[in-house]
Amino acid sequence: MAILLKGAPAAAVLNEQTAAKCAALKEKGIVPTLAILRVGARDGDLSYERGAMKRCDQLGVEVKRIVLPADVERDVFFATLESLNRDETLHGILMLRPLPKHLDGERARKMLAPEKDVDGCTDGSLAGVFTNTALGFPPCTAQAAMEILKYYKIPLSGKRAAVIGRSLVVGRPAAMMLMHENATVTVCHTRTVDLPSVVREADIVIAASGQMESLGVECLREGQTVVDVGISWNEAKQKLCGDVLFEEAEPLVAAITPVPGGVGAVTTSVLVSHVVEAAKRAAECT
Repeated sequence: MAILLKGAPAAAVLNEQTAAKCAALKEKGIVPTLAILRVGARDGDLSYERGAMKRCDQLGVEVKRIVLPADVERDVFFATLESLNRDETLHGILMLRPLPKHLDGERARKMLAPEKDVDGCTDGSLAGVFTNTALGFPPCTAQAAMEILKYYKIPLSGKRAAVIGRSLVVGRPAAMMLMHENATVTVCHTRTVDLPSVVREADIVIAASGQMESLGVECLREGQTVVDVGISWNEAKQKLCGDVLFEEAEPLVAAITPVPGGVGAVTTSVLVSHVVEAAKRAAECT
């Protein structure tokens, strides 16, 4: 039976550190502040917004919500984003995505100031991940996966890792972050030949394909640590499920994150830690 790598304990440690840093900044007259920019009212956006606001409140970070109608004019949207970039009282910007189709999401992503990009979506933030430098911030979900591995003291140096999925949101940044910890990484995707044999060779598996319960026992072996980033609603089972067939994996592997209660439980904690770090960096530059 696998050890369950629950996210809550890892989040609690990160929250404690973030709250202490936030309090120290406030003693100097600096109030870490997050701007949440939302267009429309999609259920996923509302859920993430609620989670982010709750975590900010817990840790002492101020929040400014900017809500625009789903049919907002392009000029109004981009003028709003630019004004947030220029506002020195705001340290982080969470731009909820995807944006409505009539807005140019790529233009918005490139316009967002990297130093305020606390969700890690800009080219500047991704460059920081690839160069292992403090330029912007890593994508929150990718970092949450790493925070869990760190909390549970999973050895990474010299280990073989397989990352399933090559998105800029999780797969590729997670692969780079594993490499910075001296793991040997294989990034798997839809064109990977004989994926089960490739994944079975890995000591660490990060499942981030977005394909519900697509990773079964044929891809796994004893001794592996599995981090399941996926989350989907399984209509047949009437419950949330990950990319991994948990019922097959849990009796076999050494350790695995549950879904829900794994990576997702750490993501908003990472986001708020980025806001506080952004405020600290901004203060050091003044």
